[in-house]
Amino acid sequence: MMVVNQKESLHSLWSLIALGVRFPAHERFIMKLAVLSCSSKCYSTRRLREAAQQRGHDVKVLNTLKFAIDLEEGHPDLYFNQHQLTHYDAVLPRIGASITYFGTAVVRQFEQMDVFCANSSGGISNSRDKLRSLQILSRHQIGIPQTTFVRDKKDVLPAIERVGGAPVVIKLLEGTQGIGVLLVETVQSAEAIIELLQNQKQNVLIQKFVAESKGKDIRAFVVGDRVVAAMRRVAQGQEFRSNVHRGGSTEQVQLDDEYCETAVRAAQIMGLRVAGVDLLEGKDGPLIMEVNSSPGLEGIERCTQLDVAGAIVDYMAAQVNFPEIDLRQRLTVSRGYGVTEIHIPEGSDYIGKTISGSGLRDNDINVLTLYRGARVIPNPRSERVLEAHDRLLAFGKLESMKGLVPAKVRRRRQQGVQDLPDLPVAEEAFVEEQQTIPEISTPDVPATDVSAPDVVPQESSDEE
Repeated sequence: MMVVNQKESLHSLWSLIALGVRFPAHERFIMKLAVLSCSSKCYSTRRLREAAQQRGHDVKVLNTLKFAIDLEEGHPDLYFNQHQLTHYDAVLPRIGASITYFGTAVVRQFEQMDVFCANSSGGISNSRDKLRSLQILSRHQIGIPQTTFVRDKKDVLPAIERVGGAPVVIKLLEGTQGIGVLLVETVQSAEAIIELLQNQKQNVLIQKFVAESKGKDIRAFVVGDRVVAAMRRVAQGQEFRSNVHRGGSTEQVQLDDEYCETAVRAAQIMGLRVAGVDLLEGKDGPLIMEVNSSPGLEGIERCTQLDVAGAIVDYMAAQVNFPEIDLRQRLTVSRGYGVTEIHIPEGSDYIGKTISGSGLRDNDINVLTLYRGARVIPNPRSERVLEAHDRLLAFGKLESMKGLVPAKVRRRRQQGVQDLPDLPVAEEAFVEEQQTIPEISTPDVPATDVSAPDVVPQESSDEE
Protein backbone atom coordinates (compact mmCIF):
# COMPACT_ATOMS: atom_id res chain seq x y z
CA MET A 1 0.00 0.00 0.00
CA MET A 2 1.31 3.46 -0.89
CA VAL A 3 1.16 5.98 1.97
CA VAL A 4 0.60 9.58 0.86
CA ASN A 5 1.82 12.38 3.10
CA GLN A 6 -1.15 14.67 3.78
CA LYS A 7 0.96 17.84 3.65
CA GLU A 8 2.48 16.80 0.31
CA SER A 9 -0.94 15.96 -1.14
CA LEU A 10 -2.33 19.34 -0.12
CA HIS A 11 0.70 21.03 -1.63
CA SER A 12 0.13 19.12 -4.88
CA LEU A 13 -3.55 20.09 -4.90
CA TRP A 14 -2.77 23.79 -4.54
CA SER A 15 -0.05 23.49 -7.18
CA LEU A 16 -2.61 22.14 -9.66
CA ILE A 17 -5.01 24.95 -8.80
CA ALA A 18 -2.22 27.52 -9.27
CA LEU A 19 -1.54 26.06 -12.71
CA GLY A 20 -5.14 26.70 -13.67
CA VAL A 21 -6.41 23.11 -13.42
CA ARG A 22 -10.16 23.13 -12.75
CA PHE A 23 -11.93 20.20 -11.10
CA PRO A 24 -15.45 18.91 -11.79
CA ALA A 25 -18.13 20.69 -9.79
CA HIS A 26 -18.90 17.63 -7.64
CA GLU A 27 -15.26 17.58 -6.45
CA ARG A 28 -15.04 21.28 -5.67
CA PHE A 29 -16.69 23.39 -2.97
CA ILE A 30 -19.21 25.82 -4.47
CA MET A 31 -19.19 28.95 -2.32
CA LYS A 32 -22.11 31.34 -2.16
CA LEU A 33 -20.34 34.70 -1.98
CA ALA A 34 -21.69 38.21 -1.40
CA VAL A 35 -19.56 41.18 -2.45
CA LEU A 36 -20.70 44.24 -0.53
CA SER A 37 -20.24 47.23 -2.81
CA CYS A 38 -22.06 50.43 -3.77
CA SER A 39 -20.12 50.55 -7.05
CA SER A 40 -21.05 47.46 -9.05
CA LYS A 41 -19.42 48.87 -12.20
CA CYS A 42 -16.00 49.71 -10.75
CA TYR A 43 -13.03 47.57 -11.81
CA SER A 44 -12.42 45.95 -8.41
CA THR A 45 -16.02 44.79 -7.98
CA ARG A 46 -16.26 43.49 -11.55
CA ARG A 47 -12.96 41.60 -11.23
CA LEU A 48 -13.96 39.94 -7.97
CA ARG A 49 -17.27 38.80 -9.47
CA GLU A 50 -15.46 37.60 -12.59
CA ALA A 51 -12.85 35.65 -10.60
CA ALA A 52 -15.53 33.98 -8.47
CA GLN A 53 -17.60 33.02 -11.51
CA GLN A 54 -14.50 31.64 -13.24
CA ARG A 55 -14.05 29.27 -10.31
CA GLY A 56 -17.68 28.15 -10.40
CA HIS A 57 -18.83 29.98 -7.26
CA ASP A 58 -22.27 31.56 -6.83
CA VAL A 59 -21.53 35.28 -6.45
CA LYS A 60 -23.79 38.30 -5.99
CA VAL A 61 -22.90 41.99 -5.70
CA LEU A 62 -25.08 43.53 -2.98
CA ASN A 63 -25.40 47.26 -2.44
CA THR A 64 -24.36 47.87 1.16
CA LEU A 65 -26.90 50.66 1.63
CA LYS A 66 -29.84 48.40 0.69
CA PHE A 67 -29.59 46.32 3.87
CA ALA A 68 -31.79 46.53 6.95
CA ILE A 69 -30.50 45.16 10.25
CA ASP A 70 -33.00 43.27 12.43
CA LEU A 71 -32.27 42.46 16.06
CA GLU A 72 -34.18 40.29 18.49
CA GLU A 73 -33.27 37.96 21.29
CA GLY A 74 -31.02 35.18 20.03
CA HIS A 75 -31.74 35.87 16.38
CA PRO A 76 -29.72 38.53 14.50
CA ASP A 77 -31.01 38.87 10.93
CA LEU A 78 -30.59 40.90 7.75
CA TYR A 79 -33.03 42.11 5.09
CA PHE A 80 -32.00 43.16 1.60
CA ASN A 81 -34.33 45.18 -0.63
CA GLN A 82 -37.19 44.54 1.84
CA HIS A 83 -36.74 40.75 1.70
CA GLN A 84 -35.15 38.47 4.27
CA LEU A 85 -31.62 37.69 3.16
CA THR A 86 -30.94 34.12 2.11
CA HIS A 87 -27.93 32.24 3.46
CA TYR A 88 -24.42 33.16 2.26
CA ASP A 89 -21.22 31.25 2.96
CA ALA A 90 -18.93 34.26 2.79
CA VAL A 91 -18.91 38.04 2.50
CA LEU A 92 -16.27 40.26 0.93
CA PRO A 93 -16.79 43.83 2.20
CA ARG A 94 -15.87 46.73 -0.09
CA ILE A 95 -16.93 49.51 2.26
CA GLY A 96 -16.41 53.08 1.04
CA ALA A 97 -15.06 55.67 3.50
CA SER A 98 -18.25 57.74 3.28
CA ILE A 99 -20.44 54.88 4.62
CA THR A 100 -18.05 53.39 7.18
CA TYR A 101 -20.50 53.50 10.10
CA PHE A 102 -23.42 51.81 8.34
CA GLY A 103 -21.16 49.52 6.32
CA THR A 104 -19.36 48.16 9.37
CA ALA A 105 -22.72 47.67 11.11
CA VAL A 106 -23.80 45.42 8.22
CA VAL A 107 -20.52 43.47 8.36
CA ARG A 108 -20.87 43.14 12.14
CA GLN A 109 -24.34 41.69 11.65
CA PHE A 110 -22.95 39.07 9.26
CA GLU A 111 -20.35 38.24 11.93
CA GLN A 112 -23.07 37.75 14.55
CA MET A 113 -24.78 35.40 12.08
CA ASP A 114 -21.53 33.35 11.88
CA VAL A 115 -20.92 34.18 8.21
CA PHE A 116 -17.27 34.30 7.13
CA CYS A 117 -16.20 37.91 6.40
CA ALA A 118 -12.91 38.50 4.62
CA ASN A 119 -12.39 41.60 6.77
CA SER A 120 -13.79 42.11 10.25
CA SER A 121 -15.97 45.08 11.10
CA GLY A 122 -13.49 46.09 13.78
CA GLY A 123 -10.59 45.87 11.34
CA ILE A 124 -12.38 48.09 8.82
CA SER A 125 -13.18 50.68 11.51
CA ASN A 126 -9.60 50.66 12.80
CA SER A 127 -8.11 51.13 9.35
CA ARG A 128 -10.31 54.15 8.57
CA ASP A 129 -8.86 56.23 11.40
CA LYS A 130 -5.15 56.98 10.91
CA LEU A 131 -4.64 57.81 14.58
CA ARG A 132 -6.40 54.70 15.84
CA SER A 133 -4.52 52.43 13.45
CA LEU A 134 -1.14 53.88 14.50
CA GLN A 135 -2.12 53.59 18.17
CA ILE A 136 -2.86 49.90 17.67
CA LEU A 137 0.37 49.26 15.74
CA SER A 138 2.51 51.26 18.19
CA ARG A 139 2.30 48.68 20.98
CA HIS A 140 3.74 45.99 18.72
CA GLN A 141 7.32 45.56 17.51
CA ILE A 142 6.59 46.96 14.05
CA GLY A 143 8.06 50.01 12.32
CA ILE A 144 5.93 53.17 12.02
CA PRO A 145 6.93 56.81 11.34
CA GLN A 146 7.23 58.87 14.53
CA THR A 147 3.85 60.57 14.95
CA THR A 148 2.13 62.92 17.37
CA PHE A 149 -1.42 64.18 17.83
CA VAL A 150 -2.24 67.43 19.64
CA ARG A 151 -5.20 69.79 20.15
CA ASP A 152 -3.74 72.66 22.18
CA LYS A 153 -1.87 75.32 20.18
CA LYS A 154 0.84 75.40 22.86
CA ASP A 155 1.65 71.74 22.11
CA VAL A 156 2.24 72.19 18.36
CA LEU A 157 5.85 73.45 18.44
CA PRO A 158 7.06 70.87 21.01
CA ALA A 159 5.30 68.16 18.96
CA ILE A 160 7.10 69.21 15.76
CA GLU A 161 10.42 69.14 17.63
CA ARG A 162 9.70 65.63 18.97
CA VAL A 163 9.25 64.22 15.45
CA GLY A 164 12.53 65.72 14.29
CA GLY A 165 11.59 69.26 13.24
CA ALA A 166 10.80 70.59 9.78
CA PRO A 167 10.09 69.43 7.20
CA VAL A 168 7.10 67.55 8.63
CA VAL A 169 4.11 65.73 7.18
CA ILE A 170 0.65 66.91 8.24
CA LYS A 171 -2.24 64.48 7.73
CA LEU A 172 -5.98 64.71 8.14
CA LEU A 173 -7.18 61.72 10.16
CA GLU A 174 -9.62 60.39 7.58
CA GLY A 175 -8.15 61.41 4.22
CA THR A 176 -7.81 58.86 1.39
CA GLN A 177 -5.88 58.57 -1.87
CA GLY A 178 -3.38 61.20 -0.75
CA ILE A 179 -6.05 63.83 -0.02
CA GLY A 180 -5.34 65.77 3.16
CA VAL A 181 -1.61 64.97 3.25
CA LEU A 182 0.82 67.94 3.24
CA LEU A 183 4.61 68.21 3.32
CA VAL A 184 5.50 71.43 5.13
CA GLU A 185 9.06 72.79 4.86
CA THR A 186 9.21 75.18 7.84
CA VAL A 187 8.07 75.16 11.45
CA GLN A 188 6.27 78.48 11.01
CA SER A 189 4.27 77.20 8.04
CA ALA A 190 3.44 73.99 9.86
CA GLU A 191 2.19 75.88 12.91
CA ALA A 192 0.00 78.16 10.76
CA ILE A 193 -1.48 75.26 8.75
CA ILE A 194 -2.25 73.19 11.84
CA GLU A 195 -3.94 76.16 13.51
CA LEU A 196 -6.01 76.80 10.38
CA LEU A 197 -7.10 73.16 10.11
CA GLN A 198 -7.96 72.94 13.80
CA ASN A 199 -10.05 76.10 13.52
CA GLN A 200 -11.96 74.27 10.77
CA LYS A 201 -12.65 71.45 13.29
CA GLN A 202 -10.22 69.13 11.50
CA ASN A 203 -8.14 66.59 13.44
CA VAL A 204 -4.56 66.36 12.18
CA LEU A 205 -1.51 64.21 12.76
CA ILE A 206 2.04 65.56 12.79
CA GLN A 207 4.41 62.95 11.36
CA LYS A 208 8.15 62.67 10.85
CA PHE A 209 9.20 63.15 7.23
CA VAL A 210 11.10 60.05 6.06
CA ALA A 211 13.48 61.79 3.66
CA GLU A 212 15.01 58.64 2.19
CA SER A 213 11.56 57.55 1.00
CA LYS A 214 10.49 60.91 -0.47
CA GLY A 215 8.14 60.49 -3.41
CA LYS A 216 7.93 56.71 -3.26
CA ASP A 217 6.33 53.96 -1.25
CA ILE A 218 5.42 50.28 -1.55
CA ARG A 219 1.93 48.82 -1.76
CA ALA A 220 1.94 45.22 -0.53
CA PHE A 221 -1.29 43.35 -1.20
CA VAL A 222 -1.89 40.92 1.68
CA VAL A 223 -4.26 37.98 1.41
CA GLY A 224 -4.38 35.79 4.50
CA ASP A 225 -0.85 35.18 5.74
CA ARG A 226 1.10 36.11 2.61
CA VAL A 227 1.83 38.98 0.26
CA VAL A 228 0.36 37.96 -3.11
CA ALA A 229 1.57 41.01 -5.08
CA ALA A 230 3.59 44.17 -4.49
CA MET A 231 4.44 47.32 -6.39
CA ARG A 232 6.51 50.44 -5.81
CA ARG A 233 4.68 53.72 -6.44
CA VAL A 234 6.76 56.71 -7.52
CA ALA A 235 5.53 60.32 -7.49
CA GLN A 236 5.85 62.48 -10.58
CA GLY A 237 7.76 65.79 -10.67
CA GLN A 238 7.88 67.69 -7.37
CA GLU A 239 4.88 65.81 -5.93
CA PHE A 240 5.90 63.87 -2.79
CA ARG A 241 2.69 61.79 -2.64
CA SER A 242 3.05 58.64 -4.69
CA ASN A 243 -0.63 57.65 -4.96
CA VAL A 244 -1.62 56.38 -8.41
CA HIS A 245 -4.72 58.59 -8.18
CA ARG A 246 -2.35 61.57 -8.09
CA GLY A 247 -0.47 60.55 -11.23
CA GLY A 248 2.19 58.34 -9.64
CA SER A 249 3.86 55.62 -11.71
CA THR A 250 4.20 52.00 -10.62
CA GLU A 251 6.68 49.15 -10.97
CA GLN A 252 6.45 45.56 -9.80
CA VAL A 253 8.77 44.61 -6.92
CA GLN A 254 9.74 41.40 -5.15
CA LEU A 255 9.75 42.04 -1.41
CA ASP A 256 12.26 40.41 0.90
CA ASP A 257 11.18 38.45 3.98
CA GLU A 258 11.38 41.46 6.30
CA TYR A 259 9.01 43.55 4.20
CA CYS A 260 6.62 40.64 3.64
CA GLU A 261 6.51 39.75 7.34
CA THR A 262 5.94 43.40 8.31
CA ALA A 263 3.06 43.79 5.85
CA VAL A 264 1.36 40.54 6.92
CA ARG A 265 1.74 41.33 10.64
CA ALA A 266 0.32 44.82 10.17
CA ALA A 267 -2.77 43.42 8.43
CA GLN A 268 -3.24 40.74 11.08
CA ILE A 269 -2.82 43.20 13.96
CA MET A 270 -5.49 45.39 12.39
CA GLY A 271 -7.87 42.42 12.03
CA LEU A 272 -7.77 42.32 8.21
CA ARG A 273 -7.40 39.24 6.02
CA VAL A 274 -7.42 41.23 2.77
CA ALA A 275 -5.49 44.50 2.88
CA GLY A 276 -3.35 46.91 0.96
CA VAL A 277 -0.41 47.76 3.23
CA ASP A 278 1.54 50.90 2.35
CA LEU A 279 5.16 50.89 3.49
CA LEU A 280 7.95 53.44 3.42
CA GLU A 281 11.49 52.28 2.74
CA GLY A 282 13.23 53.65 5.83
CA LYS A 283 16.97 53.47 6.35
CA ASP A 284 16.43 51.06 9.28
CA GLY A 285 13.80 48.93 7.55
CA PRO A 286 10.13 49.08 6.54
CA LEU A 287 7.77 51.62 8.13
CA ILE A 288 4.00 51.13 8.01
CA MET A 289 2.32 54.22 6.61
CA GLU A 290 -1.25 52.95 6.24
CA VAL A 291 -3.32 49.75 6.13
CA ASN A 292 -6.20 49.88 3.65
CA SER A 293 -9.20 47.60 4.20
CA SER A 294 -10.68 48.10 0.70
CA PRO A 295 -7.63 48.23 -1.56
CA GLY A 296 -8.24 48.81 -5.25
CA LEU A 297 -7.35 45.99 -7.65
CA GLU A 298 -6.88 47.86 -10.91
CA GLY A 299 -3.49 49.41 -10.11
CA ILE A 300 -1.92 46.29 -8.61
CA GLU A 301 -3.22 43.91 -11.32
CA ARG A 302 -2.26 46.27 -14.14
CA CYS A 303 1.25 46.68 -12.71
CA THR A 304 1.99 43.07 -11.75
CA GLN A 305 -0.24 41.23 -14.25
CA LEU A 306 -1.13 38.86 -11.40
CA ASP A 307 -4.61 37.51 -10.64
CA VAL A 308 -5.03 39.21 -7.27
CA ALA A 309 -8.83 38.92 -7.41
CA GLY A 310 -8.48 35.17 -7.94
CA ALA A 311 -6.11 34.90 -4.97
CA ILE A 312 -8.72 36.59 -2.76
CA VAL A 313 -11.51 34.26 -3.90
CA ASP A 314 -9.35 31.14 -3.52
CA TYR A 315 -8.36 32.18 -0.01
CA MET A 316 -11.97 32.80 1.00
CA ALA A 317 -13.08 29.42 -0.36
CA ALA A 318 -10.37 27.72 1.71
CA GLN A 319 -11.19 29.67 4.91
CA VAL A 320 -14.98 29.89 4.69
CA ASN A 321 -15.50 27.51 7.62
CA PHE A 322 -13.60 29.81 9.98
CA PRO A 323 -15.71 32.96 10.47
CA GLU A 324 -14.51 35.85 12.62
CA ILE A 325 -15.05 35.22 16.33
CA ASP A 326 -14.93 37.92 18.97
CA LEU A 327 -12.73 35.94 21.34
CA ARG A 328 -13.27 38.14 24.36
CA GLN A 329 -17.05 38.21 23.75
CA ARG A 330 -17.26 34.42 23.53
CA LEU A 331 -14.85 33.51 26.33
CA THR A 332 -16.18 35.92 28.95
CA VAL A 333 -19.72 34.55 28.93
CA SER A 334 -18.90 32.16 31.80
CA ARG A 335 -19.14 33.94 35.12
CA GLY A 336 -15.78 34.36 36.83
CA TYR A 337 -13.78 33.58 33.69
CA GLY A 338 -12.17 35.98 31.26
CA VAL A 339 -9.28 36.84 28.94
CA THR A 340 -6.25 38.86 29.98
CA GLU A 341 -2.61 39.41 29.13
CA ILE A 342 -0.03 38.24 31.67
CA HIS A 343 3.42 39.89 31.65
CA ILE A 344 6.55 38.04 32.78
CA PRO A 345 8.82 40.78 34.24
CA GLU A 346 12.52 40.58 35.11
CA GLY A 347 13.03 38.54 38.27
CA SER A 348 9.74 36.66 37.95
CA ASP A 349 9.58 33.16 39.44
CA TYR A 350 8.17 31.95 36.12
CA ILE A 351 11.39 32.67 34.18
CA GLY A 352 13.10 29.42 33.21
CA LYS A 353 10.01 27.30 33.84
CA THR A 354 8.03 25.56 31.13
CA ILE A 355 4.39 26.44 30.64
CA SER A 356 3.37 23.06 32.05
CA GLY A 357 5.80 23.46 34.98
CA SER A 358 4.58 26.97 35.78
CA GLY A 359 1.43 25.70 37.45
CA LEU A 360 -0.79 27.92 35.34
CA ARG A 361 -2.89 25.01 34.10
CA ASP A 362 -3.29 23.73 37.66
CA ASN A 363 -4.82 27.12 38.50
CA ASP A 364 -7.30 26.79 35.62
CA ILE A 365 -5.37 29.19 33.35
CA ASN A 366 -4.86 28.32 29.68
CA VAL A 367 -2.22 30.08 27.57
CA LEU A 368 -3.69 30.85 24.14
CA THR A 369 -0.82 32.85 22.60
CA LEU A 370 2.71 33.79 23.63
CA TYR A 371 4.21 37.12 22.50
CA ARG A 372 8.01 37.24 22.58
CA GLY A 373 9.42 40.46 21.18
CA ALA A 374 8.20 40.66 17.59
CA ARG A 375 7.33 36.95 17.52
CA VAL A 376 3.79 35.66 17.92
CA ILE A 377 3.54 32.01 19.03
CA PRO A 378 -0.06 30.74 18.90
CA ASN A 379 -1.06 27.76 21.06
CA PRO A 380 2.44 27.40 22.57
CA ARG A 381 3.62 23.91 23.50
CA SER A 382 3.49 22.97 27.16
CA GLU A 383 7.27 22.36 27.20
CA ARG A 384 8.11 25.87 25.96
CA VAL A 385 10.32 27.70 28.47
CA LEU A 386 9.19 31.13 29.64
CA GLU A 387 11.54 34.12 29.37
CA ALA A 388 11.66 37.62 30.82
CA HIS A 389 9.36 40.11 29.04
CA ASP A 390 7.15 37.36 27.58
CA ARG A 391 3.47 38.27 27.32
CA LEU A 392 0.86 35.54 27.62
CA LEU A 393 -2.66 35.88 26.26
CA ALA A 394 -4.52 33.70 28.73
CA PHE A 395 -8.05 32.52 29.44
CA GLY A 396 -9.07 31.30 32.84
CA LYS A 397 -10.39 32.11 36.28
CA LEU A 398 -10.12 35.85 36.86
CA GLU A 399 -9.52 35.29 40.55
CA SER A 400 -6.52 33.07 39.78
CA MET A 401 -5.12 35.47 37.20
CA LYS A 402 -5.51 38.41 39.57
CA GLY A 403 -2.65 37.03 41.62
CA LEU A 404 -0.35 37.24 38.58
CA VAL A 405 -0.84 41.00 38.24
CA PRO A 406 1.92 43.01 40.03
CA ALA A 407 0.79 44.31 43.42
CA LYS A 408 1.02 47.99 42.42
CA VAL A 409 -1.16 47.41 39.37
CA ARG A 410 -3.48 45.14 41.33
CA ARG A 411 -4.18 47.87 43.87
CA ARG A 412 -4.93 50.28 41.07
CA ARG A 413 -7.38 47.84 39.49
CA GLN A 414 -9.27 46.94 42.66
CA GLN A 415 -12.94 47.69 42.23
CA GLY A 416 -15.03 49.50 44.76
CA VAL A 417 -17.48 52.38 44.76
CA GLN A 418 -16.80 55.03 47.38
CA ASP A 419 -19.18 57.64 48.78
CA LEU A 420 -19.16 61.02 47.07
CA PRO A 421 -16.11 62.98 48.27
CA ASP A 422 -16.43 66.35 49.99
CA LEU A 423 -15.30 68.32 46.91
CA PRO A 424 -16.83 71.35 45.12
CA VAL A 425 -18.15 69.59 42.00
CA ALA A 426 -19.30 66.49 43.88
CA GLU A 427 -21.29 68.72 46.25
CA GLU A 428 -23.57 69.63 43.33
CA ALA A 429 -24.83 66.05 43.32
CA PHE A 430 -24.79 65.60 47.10
CA VAL A 431 -28.14 64.67 48.70
CA GLU A 432 -28.59 65.60 52.34
CA GLU A 433 -30.91 62.72 53.22
CA GLN A 434 -30.08 59.40 51.63
CA GLN A 435 -33.05 57.98 49.80
CA THR A 436 -33.92 54.30 49.63
CA ILE A 437 -32.62 52.76 46.43
CA PRO A 438 -35.22 50.41 44.97
CA GLU A 439 -34.07 46.91 44.03
CA ILE A 440 -34.67 46.05 40.38
CA SER A 441 -35.74 42.51 39.59
CA THR A 442 -37.98 40.65 37.18
CA PRO A 443 -41.49 40.91 38.66
CA ASP A 444 -43.71 37.84 38.97
CA VAL A 445 -46.83 40.04 38.88
CA PRO A 446 -47.58 43.35 37.18
CA ALA A 447 -45.80 46.15 39.01
CA THR A 448 -47.84 48.60 41.03
CA ASP A 449 -47.44 52.34 40.69
CA VAL A 450 -44.60 53.74 42.74
CA SER A 451 -44.47 57.44 43.53
CA ALA A 452 -41.24 58.85 42.20
CA PRO A 453 -39.49 61.82 43.77
CA ASP A 454 -39.59 65.08 41.91
CA VAL A 455 -37.14 65.03 39.02
CA VAL A 456 -34.87 68.03 38.80
CA PRO A 457 -33.69 68.87 35.25
CA GLN A 458 -29.94 68.30 34.99
CA GLU A 459 -27.24 69.13 32.50
CA SER A 460 -26.21 66.57 29.90
CA SER A 461 -23.61 64.15 31.24
CA ASP A 462 -21.56 64.38 28.05
CA GLU A 463 -18.12 65.86 28.51
CA GLU A 464 -16.96 68.83 26.48
